[in-house]
Amino acid sequence: MSVQESCLSLIKYFLFVFNLFFFVLGSLIFCFGIWILIDKTSFVSFVGLSSGPLQILSKALAISGIFTMSLALLGCVGALKELRCLLGLYFGMLLLLFATQITLGILISTQKALLERKVQAVVLETIQNYRSNPEEMAAEESWDYVQFQLRCCGWNSPQDWFTVRSLKSNESEAHHVPCSCFNLSSTNDSAIVDKIFPQRSRLPLARPKHNADLCAVPVSRHIYGEGCARSLRKWLHNNLISIVGICLGVGLLELGFMALSIFQCRNLDHVYDRLVRYR
Repeated sequence: MSVQESCLSLIKYFLFVFNLFFFVLGSLIFCFGIWILIDKTSFVSFVGLSSGPLQILSKALAISGIFTMSLALLGCVGALKELRCLLGLYFGMLLLLFATQITLGILISTQKALLERKVQAVVLETIQNYRSNPEEMAAEESWDYVQFQLRCCGWNSPQDWFTVRSLKSNESEAHHVPCSCFNLSSTNDSAIVDKIFPQRSRLPLARPKHNADLCAVPVSRHIYGEGCARSLRKWLHNNLISIVGICLGVGLLELGFMALSIFQCRNLDHVYDRLVRYR
């Protein structure tokens, strides 16, 4: 066996093994997303997610799992069976994925101000329409979860909530904010968290149907004084190295797989021609 044939054989099994690993990983991700959708109660009671971010998380996991499985299957079969059409399709999908990631990175870096304004507009609209439509509360529950996790209140400050009609009290002029703004670390009032995420106390996952079920606290109590825009910038700044490192690692891995697949695809003809001459 020549050096070229040995190299092609090594590349073939290398691609097969690594894509088989990614196929199993995609299957696990897909099954995990489906399990979240099917068994909401146990998962939500474990991590404390509300139904809004839970739906987004489960769908994102299922879609990414299916895409990972499809891409890995192309790589496995194409490499093992030495099929140029599948290897070419595998290379094309990787190239499309890589180009999409590069495009998104350029758009995010160049249109940062516009993107932030659009996010601000969506968040402020969600705040102003808070609990105005009991049938459509996924975005509001997601924002409650963001405030709870980032330890912030409102977009710019807690004052963003002061003009929300559903939080105004007819009995007093005191301003109120959602319970997700409540600072649990400054007090022992653990009953508030059960009102924010009733799933933690294993209550049904039904959404509140009227404002009587609305959980609000006065601003005179222990609430977060920082807006979520500043908290989000802090989080991005603190995790910038990790995010860039993960993106670079994924990009280099994709480039490596593209190089190996196109190398195997281009050199299959030379091996086949040599075999034909030996017949």
